[in-house]
Amino acid sequence: MKILVILVISAIFLSAVAAPFVLNRGPAQAQGSSVTFAVIGDYGMNNAPELNVANMVASWNPDLILTTGDDYYSAAGGTGTGKYDLSTGKYYCRFLKDAASGPNCPVSGMDQVTNRFFPSLGNHDYTDTGGVSVYESYFTLPGSGFSNSSGNERYYDFVWGPVHFFVLNSNSQEPNGISSSSTQAAWLQSRLAASTSPWQVVFDHHPPYSSGTGHGSTPSLQWPFAAWGADVVLSGHDHTYERLLVDGFPYFINGLGGGAIYYFVDILDGSQIRYNDDYGAMLVDADPSQITFQFITRQGVVVDTYTIEKSP
Repeated sequence: MKILVILVISAIFLSAVAAPFVLNRGPAQAQGSSVTFAVIGDYGMNNAPELNVANMVASWNPDLILTTGDDYYSAAGGTGTGKYDLSTGKYYCRFLKDAASGPNCPVSGMDQVTNRFFPSLGNHDYTDTGGVSVYESYFTLPGSGFSNSSGNERYYDFVWGPVHFFVLNSNSQEPNGISSSSTQAAWLQSRLAASTSPWQVVFDHHPPYSSGTGHGSTPSLQWPFAAWGADVVLSGHDHTYERLLVDGFPYFINGLGGGAIYYFVDILDGSQIRYNDDYGAMLVDADPSQITFQFITRQGVVVDTYTIEKSP
């Protein structure tokens, strides 16, 4: 589906507030109500920056939260599923349902109607917990009442309002592979083709493209997302914020949820804006006609605003 850029007011720099950026997109396949969601990444430290970001996100009262991985670091402490009680439940309890209960988040005693917290697996969710089993024991994904076509919790999909969300496992330990010819990729391609939602949002941990010095781009994840029908890809791993346009397709890196902040190096041609001065999160508003992404620091500074609109 061809994307036409109708407004570009942006500068490439490390630390500044960017002007809004708007794209046009083709007609929707289906209609739906509006939805507001937050995106946090590389957050699971159980520290003051995580608390600051979590408090800001709670003040937005989003319908749901997505994560771009590293939901737990060993610095958070704990044992068993108590690790995620400290890294996640302690800060995002009001959004959790069907998760394992803990002292900081007694999920079983809550009256939450549906799960509102949808993580993706980061590399530290493997290395710092002793394997993916702790993650799978804590979270139930996408949660009761949602339809998931993958048959597993490592990668999954769900629909909320006008958005069809696709959560990938970008870690090399994924038994169904992470290349564009893998079983996981075939699942994504088929589900994107079948989706009737106005928007298709893909998120994972490892960024296909990144100018970050911590990790940089992940060639194995450079799948033909646009050709398959996705509208945007959100990732973490590099503890920065970056927005890129690669062949007209938008990629976001959002890893400023609480972990140590990284720097930029070898700036990619498609990099539109880069920021690494403070912690923050993304606030996204979507309705059937447009979807708007903002990155906001824990001090409330709007660093970047980017809107995709449907063409007539």
